[in-house]
Amino acid sequence: MSVLPKSERLDTIRHSLAHVMADAVVKLFPGTKVAIGPSIEHGFYYDFQFPPTVKFSPDDFGAVEKEMRRIIASGARFERKEISRSEALNLFSQEPFKTEIIEDLPENAVLSTFTSGDFVDLCKGPHVDSMRELNPNSFKLLKIAGAYWRGDEHRQMLTRIYATGWERPEDLKDYLHRLEEAEKNDHRRLGKQLDLFHLADENPGEIFWHPNGWTIYLEIQKYMRKRLKEFGYKEVNTPFVMPQSLWLRSGHWDKYKENMFITESEKRFFALKPMNCPGHVEIFKQGIKSYKDLPLRLAEFGSCTRNEPSGSLHGIFRARGFVQDDAHIFCTEDQITSEVEHFCHLLKVVYEDFGFPKDTIEVKLSTRPEKRIGSDQTWDIAEKSLGDACKAAGFDFTISPGEGAFYGPKLEFTLFDSLGRDWQCGTLQLDYQLPSPERLNAEYIGEDNEKHSAVMLHRAVLGSLERFIGILIETYAGALPTWLSPMQVVVIPVAPTFNEYAQTVADTLGLLGVRVHADVSTERMNAKIRLWQEQKVPYQLIVGQQEAETNSVSVRIRKERDQKKMSTKDFSTYICDKINTRAIQL
Repeated sequence: MSVLPKSERLDTIRHSLAHVMADAVVKLFPGTKVAIGPSIEHGFYYDFQFPPTVKFSPDDFGAVEKEMRRIIASGARFERKEISRSEALNLFSQEPFKTEIIEDLPENAVLSTFTSGDFVDLCKGPHVDSMRELNPNSFKLLKIAGAYWRGDEHRQMLTRIYATGWERPEDLKDYLHRLEEAEKNDHRRLGKQLDLFHLADENPGEIFWHPNGWTIYLEIQKYMRKRLKEFGYKEVNTPFVMPQSLWLRSGHWDKYKENMFITESEKRFFALKPMNCPGHVEIFKQGIKSYKDLPLRLAEFGSCTRNEPSGSLHGIFRARGFVQDDAHIFCTEDQITSEVEHFCHLLKVVYEDFGFPKDTIEVKLSTRPEKRIGSDQTWDIAEKSLGDACKAAGFDFTISPGEGAFYGPKLEFTLFDSLGRDWQCGTLQLDYQLPSPERLNAEYIGEDNEKHSAVMLHRAVLGSLERFIGILIETYAGALPTWLSPMQVVVIPVAPTFNEYAQTVADTLGLLGVRVHADVSTERMNAKIRLWQEQKVPYQLIVGQQEAETNSVSVRIRKERDQKKMSTKDFSTYICDKINTRAIQL
């Protein structure tokens, strides 16, 4: 195989393994129809339509993997051949999905096949030169899922087999270990264990927050309000339901309608807002604005609802109902660079307080999508302005072609956790379209006493609060920093005789704003310790005769067995410092 950049080489290996998996499945289950099989992040998949008599399940993974190794051991070459449209239709006449793909391609499209042994697949490649470049111990089948053909819920439901593939066995071992750790930290499992929230099948995509989870939620809102005030934002609130007329003017009705929940009242259509920007423009338009009023930064913890397909929902990571730490900055063109820098500074401060320093942040500049509004000239200006401002703010970035919003380009800020997983959270979108006279007409009076359209920056630091909480849960495996923990301290008496002293200590800490509980239940002390360890409470205070006599506590720190004796006063100072400084470590 020719020398390729590491990422391209790995994609080629994975694409080749998808081809091998399809070959193995067809050999083991005659009559199976093949669809598509691309490489994806960390692996590959292939979609199949099995005969009605076949009930494929994970129990079949071992047989498929064994057959894949046999195919790899053959050392067969991947041979590419260009063929005509008629040849392709003839060759794949018994493969309905391949036939549909061929028929949908332009008449002059170049078609190619790859053959290895007796298996032929319609594919543009690339593949490795031969099976000898595939390690038989560097892949593993992971799971199966249903997938509609071409993502259309009205088409056939296919069986998608997901697998992971790597260049070396040690890479596979490392990935499987990280996968195992990630599964242990799954926010849905920890959400139930820590009594944070629940999800109901009859109400998909909506979250029921329990007291513990809501405590985290409110703590994050309280923190963000403090930062927003420091950085010059004014908090607002906009209606949850807004009329079709507004969404038509903004362009959302034409470009985003399929993702909106729509209702009707008094012969008028309304939509539950999927985003907050039109409402903020309406606030900006109240009263005459001068260039002296800019920049104007309007922030909202905006409740949004989006009609996401049920199959795409995933715990609190992707929900239909969510709240964004949303804000819109109305500024002049000359203020774009300084406002982007201002936002990037806020973002760095916030992420660091949550345990994500600057070197764990990756930035992408998403450029114009195919489905968009505005002229190419305006998009040229917007993309250059945003890129230049990002560099001025001290961030390097990569280009993500075609991934911008329909009204403007955007910066996407991605975090990386200790397991190497990436989480796209913050966004900054530069918008010349919505404030324009053709759309929502957000004007200000310039220094020349003429009317000008404001430039609008859409921005979020955390993104969806629900999703960000899920990220924190998984990043910290539920063991949140003290300032975010639903319960920060539990006081445990060694015997019922000391219940009163335990309650006194708890009352003292509670008056200081500490979230504290005195466990005076009838359970034995060791059972209480185990319970609160499982609940991942940062500090347990064990109190008995000696502590009561000296007004002290024995401090047991989460994950540590040793105890440290401190006066109640010293511990009060210590815990308040941990909370007030938002310390990540205990």
